Amino acid sequence: MFAVLRHRTYRHLFAAQAIALVGTGLATVALSLLAYDLAGGDASAVLGTALAIKMVAYVVVSQMVGAVADRLPRRALMVTTDLVRGGVALALPFVTEVWQVYVLIFLLQSASAAFTPTFQATIPEVLPARGDYTRALSLSRLAYDLESLFSPVLAAGLLTLISYNWLFFGTVLGFLASAALVVSVVLPRPAPAARTGGALAKATYGARLFGAAASLRALLALNVAVAAAGSMVVVNTVVLVREQLGRGTGDVSLALGAFGAGSMAVALLLPRVLDRFEARTVMLPAAAVLFAVLGVLTAGLAAGALTFAALLAAWAVLGAATSAVLTPAGNLIRGAVRPADLPAAFAAQFSLSHAAWLVTYPLAGWLAAGAGMTAAAGALTVIGAGAAVAARALWPTRAAAVPASPRGGRVAAGHDLAA
Repeated sequence: MFAVLRHRTYRHLFAAQAIALVGTGLATVALSLLAYDLAGGDASAVLGTALAIKMVAYVVVSQMVGAVADRLPRRALMVTTDLVRGGVALALPFVTEVWQVYVLIFLLQSASAAFTPTFQATIPEVLPARGDYTRALSLSRLAYDLESLFSPVLAAGLLTLISYNWLFFGTVLGFLASAALVVSVVLPRPAPAARTGGALAKATYGARLFGAAASLRALLALNVAVAAAGSMVVVNTVVLVREQLGRGTGDVSLALGAFGAGSMAVALLLPRVLDRFEARTVMLPAAAVLFAVLGVLTAGLAAGALTFAALLAAWAVLGAATSAVLTPAGNLIRGAVRPADLPAAFAAQFSLSHAAWLVTYPLAGWLAAGAGMTAAAGALTVIGAGAAVAARALWPTRAAAVPASPRGGRVAAGHDLAA
């Protein structure tokens, strides 16, 4: 899998992604401590609002950028967004009011909403061979999982030597290093896509591409299944471990680590699996596993039989299934649209997938707080089951030719290659 790093351009882009992710992880830790300094006992509300602002930025801004991304130099766009993110991180240690945090978080996440889809749309053109691109997708997933494990450990170590405000400066250095790595390579020039219609038609073009291919329609449902399972893990792990099971704070990290470990294991194995099997054969069963594990968790909670060992096992399986659903998504998009439409399609995937999280995040938290953890797990199980069933219905065993394109552009002629 790591042989793909011999490609210089991809190696620099992957390093830029990994370094920026570590910087973002440091900022996440520092932001939680800053919120506590500013709001005290209301820090959770501040962080919850900041998370909602992040999701709104992802959903809205990525669609707007997708409308014009094919007309902008990719390297300039990515470097500019890295510099904006670095500037915001530099300003965060100096805020004195909660509203200032909200404004800066919106700017930071808006820049991320421009950077990430552009990065994702660039990789399939840098690595045109399907096998190389599949391995790049697995490496990208591995980078996200390593960040979730490594950044908190790094932050904890640094906080024994420095105050949390200095973590923001580590974030700045990460974004500057990312910008320098992007500058060091020549990126493919995007091919402008001829589109008609007004600003709204262009902004929604990527989303409408998802209605023109069976695999992408199914991907919309699969995004919901992932969000349902992931929200249970992200939002409720701390309550499950501390309140339901009466364990210590260290066990919270251990539980989250189990999820990351499961995801990493599958990310390492997937390139060989996808060389032998179609993405559909991997992704649809993985979606079924997501809601099945949530269902078992719900039963365990209802019976009062949940143990810490069972939780670790459930989280590891959820991490593995999540990786099996998310990692091949890039190949689906690449195979279903023409190269000129890749920026719009990846921007739409970024936006629409986070729209699902925007619903499931608060649902997981509100139901757990108001109706109990069993009700939250049960509701997310129903959502995950419905999404998995919808994905199977939307994605036939052998997809037909790509349907008529949305107004305002054309989809690649031929067949849905990702089926």
